[in-house]
Amino acid sequence: MEPAEAVEAEGAAPGFVKPKAVEPEVPVVPRVPAVSPPPAPVPAPAVAEPSGRRRLVSALWPPRVTRAQLVVALLLFVLGLGLAIQVSSTSENSALRGARQEDLVRILDELDDRTQRLEDEKARLEKQRSELESSSDQAEEARKQTQEKERQLGILAGSVAAEGPGITLTVGDPTGAVESDMLLDAIQELRAAGAEAIQVNGVRVVADSYFTGSGDDMRIDGTKVAAPYVFKVIGKPEDLEPALNIPGGVVQTLEKEQATATVERAAKIVVDALRPAKRPDYAQSSSQ
Repeated sequence: MEPAEAVEAEGAAPGFVKPKAVEPEVPVVPRVPAVSPPPAPVPAPAVAEPSGRRRLVSALWPPRVTRAQLVVALLLFVLGLGLAIQVSSTSENSALRGARQEDLVRILDELDDRTQRLEDEKARLEKQRSELESSSDQAEEARKQTQEKERQLGILAGSVAAEGPGITLTVGDPTGAVESDMLLDAIQELRAAGAEAIQVNGVRVVADSYFTGSGDDMRIDGTKVAAPYVFKVIGKPEDLEPALNIPGGVVQTLEKEQATATVERAAKIVVDALRPAKRPDYAQSSSQ
């Protein structure tokens, strides 16, 4: 700052010097370059939050299996296998558990009858063996037994006529609603009850017989038969008739189809329809 110059003021006392007015010093402010404001931040794109299914998949895959989990899985597998075996073993008797009392009684009676027939057959065979062993003329006794066996087999094969006690089942079909499987069910019920010989409308029914068609085109072993269907059955009437009349059995099934079913017992039933004996082409007896 320069020293003030002495100025003599007018009318002032001699020697008095008036100081020169000094302008105040203005501080120099350094120029700051203009700075542009920072750009506004660009909002980040919204990221969709993963759905529950994706979170579940990401949590389960890839699988992270530990040793403890493997042990638990093995134990659960063994437990499930045991339960499945238990259920399968108990389901076999579910039909009997749901049966009514009269049905169970009928089944027990049929089992008793079959057991009795097997016992009778066993006694007969043992008697034949004793006769062969004790007979003086074993050859003649063997011939008689062979003829008797041939007659029995002929009855079963349908090549020999038969007669004996039994029943007559007459099935009427006024509406043509009877199907071949209904007649086959009747045959199976009769056989299960001990039927030994059966014929339907003049056709001998044997082990390899088959039923086809329905209504006006019903056939047995290819032979056309028409309603009414008359079953002639040889067997024990006390077993055959109840087997057809059980609740939900053959008679009720036919009546639901607006058919009629009549069962009559008889002291003598003649089954005289025959089937030609078939000679086997390749099979031969192995007895010497």
